[in-house]
Amino acid sequence: MIKYFCKKCGIDAERSECPVCGQRTDVESKIFWCDSCKVPIYDEECPICHTKGRYLTSDIRPVFPEERLLLEIILNKPLAFVNSSVWNGTGNRYYVDGKKISLSISKVNDLDPEEIRHQLDLYKSQNDSSYFDEMIERWIVANSARYHFITTEAKQFIREHSKRYLNDDTASAFVSFSGGKDSTVVSDLVRKALGTPSIIHIFGNTTLEFPHTYEYINRFRQANRKTPLLRAENREQDFFNLCETFGPPSRTLRWCCTIFKTGFIGEKISKTFGETKTVLTFYGIRRSESASRNNYERSSTGKKISKQLVASPIIDWMDYDIWLYLLTAKCDFNDAYRLGYTRVGCWCCPNNSQWSQFLASVYMPELYQKFHKILLDFAEKMGKADPEDYVRSGGWKARQGGAGIELSKNVAIEFKPCATDAKSFNYQLNKPITNELYELFKPFGDLNFEMGKARLGEVFVLDYHTKQPLIKIQGRLGTNELRLSILGSPIAARTKIVEIELKFKCQITKYQLCSGCHACENICRHGAIKLIKIGEDDTAYQYVIDENKCVHCFECINHYTGGCYMRRVLLPRGKGYSENA
Repeated sequence: MIKYFCKKCGIDAERSECPVCGQRTDVESKIFWCDSCKVPIYDEECPICHTKGRYLTSDIRPVFPEERLLLEIILNKPLAFVNSSVWNGTGNRYYVDGKKISLSISKVNDLDPEEIRHQLDLYKSQNDSSYFDEMIERWIVANSARYHFITTEAKQFIREHSKRYLNDDTASAFVSFSGGKDSTVVSDLVRKALGTPSIIHIFGNTTLEFPHTYEYINRFRQANRKTPLLRAENREQDFFNLCETFGPPSRTLRWCCTIFKTGFIGEKISKTFGETKTVLTFYGIRRSESASRNNYERSSTGKKISKQLVASPIIDWMDYDIWLYLLTAKCDFNDAYRLGYTRVGCWCCPNNSQWSQFLASVYMPELYQKFHKILLDFAEKMGKADPEDYVRSGGWKARQGGAGIELSKNVAIEFKPCATDAKSFNYQLNKPITNELYELFKPFGDLNFEMGKARLGEVFVLDYHTKQPLIKIQGRLGTNELRLSILGSPIAARTKIVEIELKFKCQITKYQLCSGCHACENICRHGAIKLIKIGEDDTAYQYVIDENKCVHCFECINHYTGGCYMRRVLLPRGKGYSENA
């Protein structure tokens, strides 16, 4: 049972938005247990036997026979629950016939994955699913009212938000399809709500997906031939190589999402929808997934991809609802969930739980060992006293900043104001000047190479309206000394010298740190920025700005603190460092 209550208006609501004031409501979720039917129920009274259920937990999901066998082996009770109703509730707590069983996740990580695999193979042929199948059918019947309510409401939301985007030449729509349970539900809902299988799906292949995800994607493509399933992926860079350059991703520094997911989904959107001004994206985001997602709105503007509008039909669904829909509607889904994974994304994500790490060691031993070695090597490189403990305890997940990483040296900009001219600034760069440096000054205005003295390496930036000089760039190619002079204003919509100089630093930071993360490409809604691969190295890219497309909106300068996404990843934290340095 889910209850919505608006504290401001003092009323109950049917959704997470108050019908009176429009603000977010408080949410309370309760799942009950029917001891007679041995299934969870949404309402306190069981719709099948009409007995009163008892409160069990706030959210729950079914445990499939494959995961149940793993649980039994961990508990040294193979096949003990084969004829029991087994579920997993909030906090990764297991319930057998409505009773909580004791399981220590920390102790699970001490088990031998090879022995676990041996036991799984030994009992696999005896792992009967008959009782599970019968139990699920009872559960579906007992919760049919909830299924019809959430399905009807979600379809109505989809239809209402699709009207403009399916009948307007300046707008389009697609489904963001990850191969996980949530996007599977959204895909099914959207196709049924709109009455067509032909809506485009985009699969962002991070190259780090579960093997089961690729299998499911192939099954989906075969079963839904009328649904265009496009693939967006980074074929130019290797995750493991970049771990050497940037350090492994952490919870706060998930550079992998930008480089392997957002960037190339954005590129696929641009190529697919061309000059379309707005693209409506149906996402499987849910607030109950995490504290950060609890703040998401049901409809919003894309934060990382500029032309994107996001609609989340199932934003208020619980895990309970997701599985109720999938199993009632008889949807095919990713087999990783049968093994015990609660979330399916990148198998090495720093947001994964200890339980997910354990499952990876059991079901993906080669990939697990490869990444484990990278983490150990990084821990040793960082001088950790006990690298093994640092990795096993998840210390790498909490890493902040780029201390000890070679490229982080380029974060700092050595700067000296000119003693004779308050509007001129001298910089000692960490890499020699090339023509790419000038490219990064195009957003400020038009480049002019004729006005300056070539022997001094002078290039002028002109106001794109008046053609009057705004900036003088002085620095010979191949040297590391750069001088910038303010000749006019406003520059980047700023008139104060100190603010203009900070905008200069933004572009110098890009020049020194650019590693081809593709973040800038996606924040430019005019398609003026392009990263071009220029060498074998995973970070070798040329930053190009098309002056014919650039409208001088300065979003590429202002979007990220300090001007560059990778600055946040590589900025060393601690004494002597500042986020705004």
